[in-house]
Amino acid sequence: MFQKILVANRGEIAVRVLRACRELGLQTVAVYSDVDRHSLHVRYADEAYCIGTAPPRDSYLRADRIIDVARRSGAEAIHPGYGFLAENAEFAQACIDAGVAFVGPTPGAIQRMGDKTWARQTMIAAGVPVVPGTREPLTDSQASAEAEHIGYPVLIKAAAGGGGKGMRRVDQPADLSNALRAARSEAQTAFGDDTIYLEKAIEGARHIEFQVLADNYGHVVHLGERECSIQRRHQKLIEESPSRAIDADLRQRMGDMAVRAVRAGEYTSVGTVEFLLDRDKSFYFLEMNTRLQVEHPVTELVTGIDLVREQLRLAAGRRLPYRQEDIEVKGWAIECRICAEDPYNNFMPSIGRITDVYEPSGQGIRVDSGVFAGFEVSIYYDPLIAKLLAWGETRGEAILRMKRALSEYKILGIKTTIPLFQQLMNSFSFIGGQFDIDFMESDFALRGEGQGQHADVAALAAAAYAYRRRRTALMQGLAQRRTQSSPWRSAGRPGRWTR
Repeated sequence: MFQKILVANRGEIAVRVLRACRELGLQTVAVYSDVDRHSLHVRYADEAYCIGTAPPRDSYLRADRIIDVARRSGAEAIHPGYGFLAENAEFAQACIDAGVAFVGPTPGAIQRMGDKTWARQTMIAAGVPVVPGTREPLTDSQASAEAEHIGYPVLIKAAAGGGGKGMRRVDQPADLSNALRAARSEAQTAFGDDTIYLEKAIEGARHIEFQVLADNYGHVVHLGERECSIQRRHQKLIEESPSRAIDADLRQRMGDMAVRAVRAGEYTSVGTVEFLLDRDKSFYFLEMNTRLQVEHPVTELVTGIDLVREQLRLAAGRRLPYRQEDIEVKGWAIECRICAEDPYNNFMPSIGRITDVYEPSGQGIRVDSGVFAGFEVSIYYDPLIAKLLAWGETRGEAILRMKRALSEYKILGIKTTIPLFQQLMNSFSFIGGQFDIDFMESDFALRGEGQGQHADVAALAAAAYAYRRRRTALMQGLAQRRTQSSPWRSAGRPGRWTR
């Protein structure tokens, strides 16, 4: 195992990786931009180095500066988290060239699976069902004929894409030209590559993904599925495991195809194979994410397997300690992505200083967070600030625990998506598991701000003010007593308090 790890990320995922390293007894190195100087991941690491100014292109996307910090600090490996450079094959190769291990798949695997058209061709050759669509990148002149051949509605997708960037749905031929232009522009901005292809838009589909682990010795296992159909504009909001749409037979068939996809892509490390499941229970390969997913804690809660620890073990050349028959899913887990956005104002980013944070706790509750009272939410980075998870013996128990946790979770000073999740947990469609990837746009309406909300905030503000007054008084009292002799000084062994 490595002795020192550099975490090339920020926020809650950086804290998550740092905690896993600490549990393994590893030394840690953090990198940060100037606006993140006082962030939680900087405080948590053993060492921290500034790598530039706030814009990601001047800091967290500067591979050269990150690798230089690894050299100076003596870090043996770099964990990229997710986002930023996590799926950048050039960065992975640069790490290897510098003699630093990259905690993730090989550069070749990232490049192969990151090219969506190549991945589709590979899956077809391996016998993995894919969504009907084009196999090669398209020019605009070819797109019209291909769309007619596939049949409307179609999806325009970026070949280098992910996270819904560069994706447009087209329902009729008249809209194709404008959608192509918008998709190419967004893809170029997000990925530096405007290559696109077409897929059939599957009506009533559910988004199901399988967590996979693969070592360097040919061993591959999956850890069951995650349901990711609650989305807004192709961005996931809620994830859960297992899925109500999957029975034991379908789970085995989809899991076997996920393992086949991993082998076809010559993939190693932790990854995710994503599928679309239609109303007839037919499933289609969508893409593979060659990194740790945002929603990885959902799988950790139901399997008991620490995925970050497994990433580090696999990067160090260890063998998988599990066989497929060893994997057992227990209970049900649900995750809500807490973002600094105002759901009552078209999800506009909410920036500013967080004045107070009250995190829920108790049986079956987990919070992965990168914020605290006094933290400044910046416009420069992703709005995800925390992840709230609930586990229960059954889905019903997990939902009830999530409702309780959401009612306890208070982040003051900014707007968050907590009210959205409170309403979703009370939705009959969600409770009954009757939803698909279009649910948020077609079947869910966010109600107005609830009565009594301002009273709740006022009560919390009053409680916070009273707490601060008591804390100030206590600290003043301690300061006054510091000059007095303490009876504890004479209670220890002789010489214990000598300087």
